[in-house]
Amino acid sequence: QVHLVEVGGGSVQAGGSLRLSCAASGYTSSSRRNCMGWFRQAPGKEREGVAAIYTGSGTAFYADSAKGRFTISKDNAKNTLYLQMNSLKPEDTAMYYCAAGRYPLSVWLYLSDSMDYWGKGTLVTISS
Repeated sequence: QVHLVEVGGGSVQAGGSLRLSCAASGYTSSSRRNCMGWFRQAPGKEREGVAAIYTGSGTAFYADSAKGRFTISKDNAKNTLYLQMNSLKPEDTAMYYCAAGRYPLSVWLYLSDSMDYWGKGTLVTISS
């Protein structure tokens, strides 16, 4: 059985940084076509893709809102996915979810309803 567990959320001021981690158990993340990534959902808003990565090659893809500020990475030995978030803004406030699904990287961020596995989320709150 696959479990994705996110940690690392918290409350920081605008301009600060946080690093989210997603530990994957029961999931072989290093397979060539496996893709993992992060979605977020702010109160009253739809869930949106933030960043995704092919766990085999390390090729990454970012939403425009994340480019230049967030970095997605993975440690296959630890079966762990990371999201380093810098220069955080109040509009980054959301519940952040780790997900896994074998879809092309170019469309992965837009297929939130089709992911194979989800974590329960970790809350990120950015104050101005």
